[in-house]
Amino acid sequence: MPKQTLPVVDLQAVACCPPIAASPLDTAQAKVVAPMFKALGDPVRLRLMSMIASVPEICVCDLTPAFDLSGPTISHHLKVLREAGLVDSERRGTWVWYRVKAEAFRQLGLLLDIPARPAVEAGRERR
Repeated sequence: MPKQTLPVVDLQAVACCPPIAASPLDTAQAKVVAPMFKALGDPVRLRLMSMIASVPEICVCDLTPAFDLSGPTISHHLKVLREAGLVDSERRGTWVWYRVKAEAFRQLGLLLDIPARPAVEAGRERR
């Protein structure tokens, strides 16, 4: 079996987007993160992400029993998360294992890093 060369990702590189509070997103930046937010906009997928993110990796066989949904429905939700770039998957025998894509979460975290403003900190809202 030939060996594959994997690209090296510089995790210290500049994120895709500055925090929303720092400057407005341009069209290209919004196109990068919008599918991630859309995928997380469903309560089932948000719960799945929470479960996947809480451990280094998890088998679909451990995710399915936590929901009152069929296996194919859970698989569909996991596919949406994978296509949005939020999780990676790996088939091992009959089961698929999932893990969070750390870089995607780093991008979302940096984007949502909104510093508290003095007026808000003091309990006063801007008008």
